[in-house]
This record gives sequence, C-alpha cells and structure tokens, in this order.
Amino acid sequence: MEYNFREIEEKWRKHWAEQHTYHVSEDPAKEKYYVLDMFPYPSGAGLHVGHPLGYIASDIIARYKRHRGYNVLHPMGFDSFGLPAEQYAIQTGQHPAITTEQNIARYREQLDRLGFNYDWSREVRTSDPAYYRWTQWIFIQLYNSWYNKATNRAEHIDSLIASFAFNGTYNVDAAIDREWYKRMDLSRFHFGEHFSGEFTATDWDVLNDEQKGIILQHYRLAYLADTWVNWCEALGTVLANDEVKDGLSERGGHPVEQRLMKQWSLRITAYADRLLSGLDTLDWSESIKEMQRNWIGRSQGAMVRFMLHGHNGHIDVFTTRPDTLFGVSFITLAPEHELVKRITSPDHEADVAEYIRQTMLRTERDRQSDVKHISGAFTGAYALHPFTGEKIPVWIGDYVLAGYGTGAVMAVPAGDQRDFLFAKHFGLPIPNIFDGVDVSAQAYAEKTGKLMNSGFLTGLDVARATAEVIAELERKRIGYGRINYRLRDAIFSRQRYWGEPFPVYYESDTPRLLSENELPLTLPKIDKYLPTENGEPPLARARREDWTIYHGDRMEYNTMPGWAGSSWYFLRYMDPHNEANMVSPDRVKYWGAVDLYMGGAEHATGHLLYARFWTKFLSDRGYIPFDEPFKKMINQGMILGKSCILLRDTEHPDLYVSFDKQEAYVAAFPSGKGKSADDRFQHLRVDVNLADGDELHREGLRKWQPEFSNAKFYPDDGTFRCGHEVEKMSKRWHNVVDPEVLCDQYGADTMRMYEMFLGPVEQSKPWDTKGISGVHNFLRKLWRLAHDKEGIFSVNDATPTREELQVLHRTLKRVTDDLERLSWNTVVSALMIAVNELTALNSSNKTVLEGICVLLSPYAPHFAEELWSKLGHNSSVTAQAWPVYDMQYLEDTNFEYPVSFNGKTRFKISLPADMLPADVERAVLDTAEAARYLEGKTPKKVVVVPKRIVNVVM
Repeated sequence: MEYNFREIEEKWRKHWAEQHTYHVSEDPAKEKYYVLDMFPYPSGAGLHVGHPLGYIASDIIARYKRHRGYNVLHPMGFDSFGLPAEQYAIQTGQHPAITTEQNIARYREQLDRLGFNYDWSREVRTSDPAYYRWTQWIFIQLYNSWYNKATNRAEHIDSLIASFAFNGTYNVDAAIDREWYKRMDLSRFHFGEHFSGEFTATDWDVLNDEQKGIILQHYRLAYLADTWVNWCEALGTVLANDEVKDGLSERGGHPVEQRLMKQWSLRITAYADRLLSGLDTLDWSESIKEMQRNWIGRSQGAMVRFMLHGHNGHIDVFTTRPDTLFGVSFITLAPEHELVKRITSPDHEADVAEYIRQTMLRTERDRQSDVKHISGAFTGAYALHPFTGEKIPVWIGDYVLAGYGTGAVMAVPAGDQRDFLFAKHFGLPIPNIFDGVDVSAQAYAEKTGKLMNSGFLTGLDVARATAEVIAELERKRIGYGRINYRLRDAIFSRQRYWGEPFPVYYESDTPRLLSENELPLTLPKIDKYLPTENGEPPLARARREDWTIYHGDRMEYNTMPGWAGSSWYFLRYMDPHNEANMVSPDRVKYWGAVDLYMGGAEHATGHLLYARFWTKFLSDRGYIPFDEPFKKMINQGMILGKSCILLRDTEHPDLYVSFDKQEAYVAAFPSGKGKSADDRFQHLRVDVNLADGDELHREGLRKWQPEFSNAKFYPDDGTFRCGHEVEKMSKRWHNVVDPEVLCDQYGADTMRMYEMFLGPVEQSKPWDTKGISGVHNFLRKLWRLAHDKEGIFSVNDATPTREELQVLHRTLKRVTDDLERLSWNTVVSALMIAVNELTALNSSNKTVLEGICVLLSPYAPHFAEELWSKLGHNSSVTAQAWPVYDMQYLEDTNFEYPVSFNGKTRFKISLPADMLPADVERAVLDTAEAARYLEGKTPKKVVVVPKRIVNVVM
C-alpha cells in the first residue's frame, strides 16, 4: 500500500495515549535530562504554523536523549491567567474560566495532532487553584523574608525581628530603600521629625504592633507601598512597561498615564548583583544576556547631597560621574519627586502644576526613549553646591524618573548631551570643565583627559578625580561612594479579576496574611468583570459570602500579575500532584535545573528575569538546591507569514488591479482627481490561501468576505497577480497558516520535518507552503524502500553490503553530530541524502532500515513507529537505544577523481583510494569518456596526484 499518513498517525497517537508511552517517573539508575518549552497562553485563535517551531525542536531533542538512555522530563501546561480572557468576559459576561477551558481544549487538540512526547499527566495550569495555591504560598514566603546583605541571601523575617529586639538597626545590613523613612508618616511614631531610619532596641521595644508592621514593610521582599504605575483607565488596571507602547496599552490601544497607587511590590533589586553575575554561568545567547545586563544596569558612582536654599532639607543625587561635580549648573527633579510641591515658589506653581499634569500622561518608557523632545519647568527654588556653596537652580523634567536613583539629576551640560540640550533649550549656563575640549556645540562624554575649573580636582584625570571627590564627600559627610542599579522593584499588583488572589486581608489598613493551611484562596464570584463605580478593582464587587475565606475588614482586591505563575512552573512539573509541598525535596533534587529551555527572545527582561529571581529566592530559603532555573536556552526565531496584497483603485473601490499591470492601467485610465500612481492604489491584505503563488483565485476572493462580492478585476481575464510581503504571521494580516490544514494534506510528520528543514531554528524565516511537498516526497520515498511496487511490505534479511553499511554509518555519524550541536535542519538533509543513496543501491535491507528508522524517530515519530512495527518489533521505537556508528564504514575505500583535459574538468571516475598512479592513469585512459576527448590522439603527459586529481595534457 502507499504511505497512508492519516491512518498511521491516528493509529499511533491512540496507541501512545493508551499505553502511556510518554509517562515519566523518577529513576535514580538513569541520568536525567529536563527539556522545557515556554508554556503557551491559550488564546482563542489556536496555533498557527509559527507556534510549534520551538515545540518541535524541543520534542526532537527529548526523543533523541531518550534514545541515548537519559530519563527525560518533557512536560507541557498552560499559562492560563491573562487579560484576553478577562476582556472577553467584560464583553460577553462569560466567566474567564469557561473561555480558558475552551481555548485549552483547542490547543490540546492541536498539540496532540503534532505527536509531541509530552507527559500530559504532569500538565499544570496557572489558573487551577491546586496550582496557584502554591503561587500564593510563595508570596507568603516572600512576605516573610528579608534580604541580609551580610550573608548575601534571603532570610526569614524572624531573624530581622530578633536583631531589632537585641540591638536595633545596629549591624543590620539589609536590602532596603534608603529613603523609606522620608515617606513614613512619623506622626504615629516617637522617632521625631528628623528620623534617619536608625533606631535602638529600646526604640523598637516601645513600638506597638502596627508601628512595627509599618517598619517591617520596608524590609520585606514582598511589601506594600505607594508606587508610580502605568494606569489604563479604559482597561481599569495597572500595566507593566512591556504592555505599553507609545503611551497606549498594547491591548486595545487605550491611553495610559502615570499614577501613584498603593501596590504590592517584590524587592527584586535585592538580587540585582546576583542576577548580573549569574549570567556568566549560563549557556544562553550573548544577545539575551546583554539585554538582561542592560535592564539591570549596574553603575558605580557616588551619592551627593545638595542642601536646599531657603528650605529645610536637601536633595540627594546619584551620579556615575562624581568627577564632574564642579560642572553642575542646575539640578533636575522628576516631576513626581516628593520635594517639588514643597519647594516650588508661588510664581511658578501654575507652570509646574501644568507640566506635571502633562507628564502623567506619558509612560516611563516613553519618557526614557524620547530624547528629541525637550521640556521642563523651573521650580523657582535653588540648591547649594556642596563644595562652592553657589546657588544652583532646581528644575523639573520628564526625562528624570522618580523610581530610578533618587529621582534627581545633577546636570552637567558640558559632560552629558541630554543635559547639554536642556541647557541650550532653556538658556542655562554650560561651564566647561574639560581641559582642551570645546563644548560649545555638544557635550564631551568621554572619560579621558584632564579637568579644569574644578577646584581641588583641577589637573586630575577621571579616575584620580573620582577617587578624590568621593573621599572628600565622605570626609565632609555630604556624600559617599555607591553602586547603583537601573533595575527597580517589580510591581506585583493588577486591578484585574482573572489572576491569582493575594492571600491577604486587612484589619483597618494593616495587611495580614492567611495561614498556609487556609490556601488556596480561590476567586470569588462577581456580577461584572469591570472595576467598581468608585474605581476599585473587580474583586471589590464580591460579597463577603462569595469568598471561600474572609477575615478582617476586607480582603485584598488586587490580583497577582500574569508572570507570577510562570516564574516557577518548571518546578511544579517535577511534582504536579503533591498536596503537601510545592515540590518534594527528592524530586527537585533528582530533576534539578532545566537542561534545555526553548522559547522566544521577547521574554528576555520579563519572564526570564523574574523566574531567575524567584529561583534564587527559593534556593536561599532552602526549598530547592539550585539558584538558576535554565542552564541552556535556545531562542527560536519567528516563522514569518507571506501576506497576499491586492491593489484597490481608490477612485473605483470595487476594482482591483493586477500587480504587473499597474502602469498599463494608469495609462489607460488616468486619474480623474489628479492622483499620482503612488496615491491611486490602496494596498489591501487578503487571505493568503486565496492565492496560488502570486496568482489570485478571483471567485474565492468574491466569496471570502461581503465587501469583495462585487469585485472587478483588471485585466478581466487571464492571470491576475497579487503582491506579497513577508511579515509577522498574524490574523490581522490574514497570513496565518493553520497547522491542521497542513496535517490534513501532508501529515504531522511531514510538517514537523519541514519546519526543521526551513533553516536554523534560531533564525526567523518566511513560510512557503510550496516547499513542504519535497519533504513529503522524501517520506514516501523512504516508505517505498520497504515496500514493493504493489505496495506490499518487503525487506530482505541478508547481511548488508559494505555500500549499504557505509550509507547507514555515515548518516548515523552526521545525524548524531548535528543533534549534539543542536543543528536541527541539517539532520533532515542528511536523512534525505541517505534515502537517495539507498534508493540508488536498490536497498531494502532490514538492518539498514532499522537504523534509519531510529534516526528518523525524533523527527517523524508516527512514521518511524509504523515502520518499526512492520520490521517485526513489538516494543516502541522510542525505547530503542541510539545506534553507534562504526569507524570502519566511515573510511571510503574509493576516491572519486576529477579528470581534466588541459586543465578543464571533463568527467569524474571512482577508483580504489590505494591504487597506484600508473594504474590510475591506465584506468582513466581506458574509459569511453577519455576516448571521446582524446579523439584518437596520444596524450603528451598524464599527471596523477593521488586522491586529488588527474590531468591529461594534450
């Protein structure tokens, strides 16, 4: 029979499910290998052919490692909390859990169709209460922890409380915001107005529980604080920076503004240095590492104190260039800085207030990236230079962010281009402090040369001046050397319904935690999925009796962000049904960190950074034995869609013009409105399946959507050609290719192999369905090696010939080498070459086909199982050991000599590699090809270079 992929694939999918072929359990006798995919968010659109690229690649490696004797963990689950399901709930009133369940069912059907070797008994869903119970548990551990810089690890909060009780803040070196005490309401404390953040054991002892709780909030790794956030009024929620683009929400395109709100945050900044240094231990691409390094943004410099003129208090500034201190000509505060309202003079209040209002409409990302737009407002206040005592004007500018550093910048226009442009724009002085450098046209940002006009630093180079100024700042107690990070604490609150509930309730305004044995706290029922009329999050709609647990005056109405559940899911796969622990110590010790992680580079500074942070925290607290989650990571590129583009005549909306007839059309039908050819046509993207190559199916277009039902075409007969553009595969561009359609036409095994054959997994590449037939024909060709002309299974049991063994062992070596170096695409080429060579040898040898079958199994598992079964085996091909190549068959006994006549190659001849030069000459001259070029003449000379070339000189 012919290769019937539909019947074969359905048969083996059913068999694998019934026999639990891919079930995995711990086996101390075997070395483990943990392969993981970034689990998907199950959208209603389902998968397109771009989505499975990474899944196929990881599946191949998982299968290969299993053949090599490893105990392989290759699980899958769903990142099932998220805004899309909630937005659908707002529109329809349908509970997000129903939408999510339907979407997961669709994804599961598509994933199963592709034959992945996932152990579905280990599936996790972040929206399952049995799962998020442990996300809530991790939050409790974070809340009950502080970061001890002396031990460089997180510790239980009880150790900090004990230190406070014994000796106050003396010898406590904690990761903490140094400015926290400025934002405290000191009226309820006995510390006094000038509290510096330090206290004695006696001070601590006289505080009540509420006061102690407020202080501890500033030390906890999960804490509640007023924070500037990206607020989207239309969506009724806080958005992360990566959910905002150009001041609009990525989903829906709604305006986003800055707003100060009380939010839960996680003190990821405590781990900044470890997150940075840990990158050196990881086998990740340098581009991903560099993205994380830039996001963390370690910088070394100094904290400098500028006293205010005419006001009590001071401005603290962090600078990476303390050597330029004598070049400061103004100070710029973030518009949100707590000092702004207090120091702004009455005659500048209106301008400052309006500027702050405008700034709140811009996101932090926009403010950081927009270097061309210069704006600011003078507060009317002045600070004093720490060394000269000169008055320095204090401005506000939106390029300074409240959450980075201290929210204040000492502006040195001679040494910083942004400060330079600000000074030029507002006519502020630009004192030159760089000897021999002209700063009239632009700032000098190089760290070379010597200083001038810089007091006691004049004549010093950068390194010496930096050391001298820091020493003097510390001697005068007006500053100190410091390492700073761009990384800021992670906002952990979302004003949404469809997310993990916080295990938190409030007594008055004091947060309290549920006990661990009360978990999970599940989502209550609510009547609408919108914020309340007074702006509270959707959970505020729940009645007291709708909560599974209710304590205090109210529950926490915010939910956790989407990345909460995805920060630790790889651990739960190890022990998904454990009701007593997040993961048992034995299982996490056995499986350890992920050996190979496949996923998109777009998660470099979101998911990956948070997952590393949580892993280090859980390691510190002794729950897991490693502090990096993913040893090796491969970022697959995109499979790009080939969009189909039509030209619509804007003056005749029902008329479409063939791409190759634009000039002829414009000449025949000039514009009646004076439009140029460029303005004449509108480019419309239509369903890519309406075209065969670049030829449009006219009737198909008319039936596709109502707006095309009356479509007319130029020319009105013959071939009509559409245009194409390679871009991101998206429903928006109608260029999505459904993998199920391809599986129906060619089979899942063909699609798996074709996606790998397109090119290196890491590279983005365009999808072209035309090429898939070549891969399908390869499988049919291999099928025919084991079947006769009538389609009856027919192989021989004879001892393979040397030529057959050479093909097998050459292929085995190449496939093994390629898989070890994760070169997925070249394996397909090697297998194709092998089948062509075996076909040329007319080989149907059982031993050879068995070897090829195992090599093929990771790529085309259904095909390989069927052929393996036909070859007489009762066990699954997945359980077979990987063949070992024999070096003797890699040494070719023949050499193919290129034969030249007067230096021009005419033909090739295969001869024994050890043949003597005289015998090579005789063999060449005896061929019919040589006789054709000799034309009866005797050559002057024949040059034979052994195992290189033969040249006949006439």
